[in-house]
Amino acid sequence: MTELTRRHLAATLAAGFAMPRAALAALPTPALPAGLHQVRLGAFTVTTLRDADVAIDGPWPIVGEDRPKAEVEALMRENGLPPDRFTPGFTPILVRTGHETVLFDTGNGEVGFVPRPAGGQLARLVRQAGLSPDAIDLVVITHCHTDHIGGLLEDGRPLFPRAGYVLGEREFAFWKNDDRLAGSPDGNEYKSARIFRSHLLPLAERIRFVAPGQALVPGIDAVAAFGHTPGHLAFHVESEGQRMLVWGDCAHHEVASLARPDWHALFDMDKAAGAATRRTIYDMAATDRVLVAGYHTAFPSLGHVVRDGAGYRWIPMADPLQR
Repeated sequence: MTELTRRHLAATLAAGFAMPRAALAALPTPALPAGLHQVRLGAFTVTTLRDADVAIDGPWPIVGEDRPKAEVEALMRENGLPPDRFTPGFTPILVRTGHETVLFDTGNGEVGFVPRPAGGQLARLVRQAGLSPDAIDLVVITHCHTDHIGGLLEDGRPLFPRAGYVLGEREFAFWKNDDRLAGSPDGNEYKSARIFRSHLLPLAERIRFVAPGQALVPGIDAVAAFGHTPGHLAFHVESEGQRMLVWGDCAHHEVASLARPDWHALFDMDKAAGAATRRTIYDMAATDRVLVAGYHTAFPSLGHVVRDGAGYRWIPMADPLQR
């Protein structure tokens, strides 16, 4: 296949085109405190941060909402997993390029899906990674659910006071619409709309909107991943021929989501588009054997995707030194 530039890749990925086979294995770095994991990606340093550590009910109906509960539980048993309990990742990603320090998503903060003390650990972990919040140059938001934007503010003030912010314009416009507040106060859409107004809208003057195919900084491009939310984005990261895909919420369980990508996901706002995106993203990741950062896969939330029958399988990055 003709060699693609990063920008052309990001613009065409949603149509099902695959990246050329140039991905190389990322190299792990020495052990860090619990809740942090670090690898080298070319000249970049990638750090994953465990914002929450909690067991929840599922994966049904979070994955397989449209299927009988027993069918989802049977899949778990086939894979040697508990049928009705799992520990998802909530894993922001730090990428240090040598010129910019970029954070993908901000976790639960004080207000997200997982309350403190189980969740909202990002601020502490950034410091344990050896960084002041002032050192973050760019905060990238994959989408505006509470567990991705809850950490933008701490005690009413921006946690990353010097940072600029990147978000899809389509995503911003969707959540800014007051129709998002018309639903049940117990619903995910209403809760996310409220946190959008309290935590992201005050930062609007510092937001730069991006579309699929556009570069954020050299080596990081936006990729279409619509469906989970209307403007959900993934991001392609590349340095010295080594590549990583930050896919946000393209999976909510590393077994069920990948084995059955067509099953509906509870938190997908467009079920059909979410399923189509999963197939496109998984097929690309498997074809190219690219390293993936999956927000809700088990910490350290880095791995690869391989084909497995009609579905796919998540292969976690070995992490013998981390807890």
